[in-house]
Amino acid sequence: MDENAVNVSIPASAAWLGAFGLVPFAALAGLLPFVPGDLKSDLTYALLAYGAVILSFLGGVHWGLAIGSTRPAAAVALKRRLIWSVIPSLVAWAALVVPARSGLFILAAAIVLMLVIDIRATRAGEAPAWYPKLRVPLSCAVAASLLIGAWSAVP
Repeated sequence: MDENAVNVSIPASAAWLGAFGLVPFAALAGLLPFVPGDLKSDLTYALLAYGAVILSFLGGVHWGLAIGSTRPAAAVALKRRLIWSVIPSLVAWAALVVPARSGLFILAAAIVLMLVIDIRATRAGEAPAWYPKLRVPLSCAVAASLLIGAWSAVP
């Protein structure tokens, strides 16, 4: 991130919407270690499903960056961004069809990978300078929640 990006403020609506988006992750991950069998299984699936939805949303951000850009894009760059934008949905779907514990680990890794991609997009001038300031703490909290869920899940 360049020096100017450090001084850029996150839009208030993005900050509070991002924070509210953490509530299901924190609530489910916080409950999982303490609930019994059947309820644990249901809450694990709820965490898995919510994580899959959010990962798909993060892919959609890249679709929006691709089609919303006013910068002239080379056909190869546009194609790359569009292809990349659908991969998170495919990974999210795969995470839903494997055993829950494995799915949660997959989602945690994918969230971190998306953060890396988002930081690269910002450095390339394709995403707003404030985006990593929003994504880093959110992604860390989401990945931690998913990992807590994976470790707490019924095998």
